[in-house]
Amino acid sequence: MTNEHDKVDELRTGETWFDQVPKVELHLHLEGAIPHDALWELIQKYGGESSVPNFQSLIEKFNYRDFPHFMETWVWKNQFLREYEDFTYIAEAVARDLAGQNIPYAETFFAPSDFARHGLETQKLAEAIRTGLSRVPQTEIALVADLVRSRKLEDVSKNLAEVNEVRSLGIIGITIGGSEQDYPPEPFEEVYERARQLGFHTSAHAGEAAGPESVWGATRSLKVDRIGHGTRAIEDKRLVDYIAEHRIPIEICLISNVRTKVVDSIEKHPVRHYFDRGIPISINTDDPKMFGNSLAEEYQLLEAKLGFSRKEIRKIILQGIEVSWLSKDRKRELTKTFCENPCW
Repeated sequence: MTNEHDKVDELRTGETWFDQVPKVELHLHLEGAIPHDALWELIQKYGGESSVPNFQSLIEKFNYRDFPHFMETWVWKNQFLREYEDFTYIAEAVARDLAGQNIPYAETFFAPSDFARHGLETQKLAEAIRTGLSRVPQTEIALVADLVRSRKLEDVSKNLAEVNEVRSLGIIGITIGGSEQDYPPEPFEEVYERARQLGFHTSAHAGEAAGPESVWGATRSLKVDRIGHGTRAIEDKRLVDYIAEHRIPIEICLISNVRTKVVDSIEKHPVRHYFDRGIPISINTDDPKMFGNSLAEEYQLLEAKLGFSRKEIRKIILQGIEVSWLSKDRKRELTKTFCENPCW
């Protein structure tokens, strides 16, 4: 008799159990998930071949010295998103990519203020994104507005009000991403309180480019529902105890953290410790087309490098549903669908 690790993963030729099992994503940036062929089309559209003369050079562009270098590359990439139709185009491409990975539900960040310089309005931008997403009914994608921590507070507040005007387009929450090392969370306390009053869920990128003090700020000042990354919380035992005691979910992004040099290797990532402490975690790709990763690969590394069993991986997948911002009824429905899947 074979155990679960000896099973032949050949449900479809060339695909593993990790590819076939249904999954959810809760920390995914739309602009960082653009398939390379779609991004190459946009680069050609806007004459960007001077910086990346061919498709291979585009792939090679996505190598980073550190987190600030990653942010530089992020800004470079965003210059090729200038019109509403570009967002409809990438939204459809991202949704098709998710559907092909057996990800029937995702909560996806988008950063409207990054594109105001092109004259794009938040409301119309959200409409353009939803138009593209709606063309792929195989996957359900909720939107989370990244208010971008480097903006002036009055601009962030204005952006929240604009997002609220079009929340019917499936915008369910907010986060703050960007250069965490330069912009701590505490100044956004009133913005987050207002977001809660409006009925939005809340997350914040913390403990990625900055240390435990950033996570403390996100939990105590912003009172977030979830922590994005949380990797460096491990540097403060008291903080880990606090997160575990209050069961604050962490959106884990393994490969992202290695690629931006937040951790030295997968083996040194604190995800195992967090899981063993009973902290609710989800596994995510962050910016998969900028890091060259897939959600299946993230789970494979949990097994291969950190000793997670298939049983534990199934538990983490279901935890992802539980800590999502779906309604209770949808959580029950999705959990049942996952557990009845032949690949489960």
